[in-house]
Amino acid sequence: MGNLLETIREKAKKLNRKICLTESDDPRNLKAAEKLVQTGYARPVLVGREAAIRVLAVENGISLNGVEIADVEKAPNLPKYIDTVVEIRKNKGLTPEQAREWLKDTCVFSAAMVCAGDAHGYVAGGGNPKGYNHNTAGKTRPALQLFKTAPGMKSASACFIMQLPDPKWGFNGALFYADCGLNINPDAEQLAEIAVATARTFKMFTGAEPKVGMISCSTKGSAHDPIIDKVIEATAKAQAMAPEFEIDGEFQFDAAILPEIAAKKAPDSKVAGYCNVLIFPDLNCGNSIYKATERLAGATAIGPLVQGLRRPFNDVSRGCSADDIVDCACVAAITEWVG
Repeated sequence: MGNLLETIREKAKKLNRKICLTESDDPRNLKAAEKLVQTGYARPVLVGREAAIRVLAVENGISLNGVEIADVEKAPNLPKYIDTVVEIRKNKGLTPEQAREWLKDTCVFSAAMVCAGDAHGYVAGGGNPKGYNHNTAGKTRPALQLFKTAPGMKSASACFIMQLPDPKWGFNGALFYADCGLNINPDAEQLAEIAVATARTFKMFTGAEPKVGMISCSTKGSAHDPIIDKVIEATAKAQAMAPEFEIDGEFQFDAAILPEIAAKKAPDSKVAGYCNVLIFPDLNCGNSIYKATERLAGATAIGPLVQGLRRPFNDVSRGCSADDIVDCACVAAITEWVG
């Protein structure tokens, strides 16, 4: 059995879906588009200004054979996308003239393509400091405004698939971490939503049952503080929101993943020691732990994968490689539309 990343790539290849890449002024995205065509994982669309994209490809020796280019200023379907975003944002008073200007933003254009049914999802990876240079908010805002959150979700969140070399962890070596890239200090209700969203993401990608551990500096009352109380409250809320999933906590990290530690610290828990989904109390913790796992344990970090939206969108970090963009495009390709 291959690891989860290999499974995701093969699923994406069979689906053959169209995925937009927004940072087309960055050679990494052009290289990712070339690789997507070569591997057949997805049909890439480079969104930007066509003349500049073609010059950049020549300068970097990248072939754009088989790569679709969507020019934000003169694409044939631009009128369709103007109508699409005006309809979605009509309650905000968006005019066609404002929409035309807004669509010059490659993330907005990509989100509009998806909403219009001309692409399945979009990936915003890397970025040229002298070019589009979207920050996380600039990449994510169009998805929130045009895709909107999925039914039952008030906010979006970001998870990582951490593919470890040793298959004994999680699902054949894959652990799901959240939130590691979006919500800085979620309250108990938001943390519960993050847990449920990540459980659903895990099940969608693996077909297996999630075992969700709510991570803290305490295990089952071993310490007391308001920061721990938040995790305890979030655990109860998540259990009530999704009784079909096994969600438990609060756990220290070792109690969540090591059966011998769990037997001592949380002997009555059904998931302690065997968690495959780990939910962190805030972004300081989540972001640090995913980077530590990546660098110290030799894990491949796939993400951040934005969840809780109606349509697929992934925001890849500024330090990403072309291969990272390819993998996030594969994840977007197999993520199903909601609502």
